[in-house]
Amino acid sequence: MKAMILAAGRGNRMRPLTDHTPKPLLAAGGRTLIEHQILRLRAAGFTELVVNHAHLGAQIEAHLGDGSAHGVSIRYSPEGQALGHNAALETGGGIFKALALLTDGTKPFLVTNGDVWCDFDYGRLADAPALADGDLARLVLVDNPAHNARGDFALDKTRICAEGPKRLTFAGIGVYHPDLFAGCAPGAFPLAPLLRRAVADNRVGGLHHAGHWLDVGTPARLAELDRMLSAPVD
Repeated sequence: MKAMILAAGRGNRMRPLTDHTPKPLLAAGGRTLIEHQILRLRAAGFTELVVNHAHLGAQIEAHLGDGSAHGVSIRYSPEGQALGHNAALETGGGIFKALALLTDGTKPFLVTNGDVWCDFDYGRLADAPALADGDLARLVLVDNPAHNARGDFALDKTRICAEGPKRLTFAGIGVYHPDLFAGCAPGAFPLAPLLRRAVADNRVGGLHHAGHWLDVGTPARLAELDRMLSAPVD
């Protein structure tokens, strides 16, 4: 199964850090955010990766190259030319544009955000079958952070629900079937409506990760992550 790292976001809340550096290349614990993801994916056996980019995307390609330095193969899906200079296609549009690099049209693929840090074992999503029969997606949920206290979805054992006694936060990590994007057209569009429609049709599985997860969305959270990863181990 191939994996995609989403790295096209502008990172406005990270300014001025992202004025001259793309958000995935910001560093914490001595490594860039995207390299943390690459190494964790490789450890789980994902060696064929796709990275999309828009804002300052050339820096990402120059930094990572073909991926061989990290033991993986990387192909790129640039979005800057799609809608104009430095334009991004949002999550849904970005994945849709990269489909031909990710799948033959029948096989599922993994997608993870390039601006989160998580100690999730991606191998949990590589187990066969990656998707239950008929499912369009399988999402990783985490405990709600302070900035998303209401959560996104509920989890009933292994099924994602819109509502439930305890709502959790979507980690930005999931396995998707290409049919999730059936009927979509090229251009910018969000992923969330596609997922919510599939959830309403009971075609989304899920699992809960109780470990560390951080949406590195602000300079303060980046500093928090750097302190955590740089702290001496007892």
